[in-house]
Amino acid sequence: MRARELRRAATDAEKRLWALLRQRLPAAKFRRQVPLGPYFADFASHAGRLILEIDGGQHDEATDADRTAFLNGEGYHVIRFWNHDVMQNPEGVLATIAAAFTPHPPVADATGPSLSHKGRGVGTDRSE
Repeated sequence: MRARELRRAATDAEKRLWALLRQRLPAAKFRRQVPLGPYFADFASHAGRLILEIDGGQHDEATDADRTAFLNGEGYHVIRFWNHDVMQNPEGVLATIAAAFTPHPPVADATGPSLSHKGRGVGTDRSE
């Protein structure tokens, strides 16, 4: 599974943010390397409809713009941080995330089940 591989190959910044999210914002219930449509979100909170992307120097702005547009279209708010921001200013990063987090009820359609995991298992793109 690609998501498992991505979790195992996490960058230092991703590992640090994951530890901080679990310790300081547990109610947000973030998950790592979440497949959404053709993409993998670094961190996603379905309850908050919030996605966190941690970018290093290798990220392509055009690909990031396409990814962000897709994720916005799925009802998520995307926040991007540079690796060095996570490593050098973790308190500022956490404050930004906490300010953006607003719990939302699960989205359901006429067929009944929650769509909070819409697109799960279909991800194919990840540049790193």
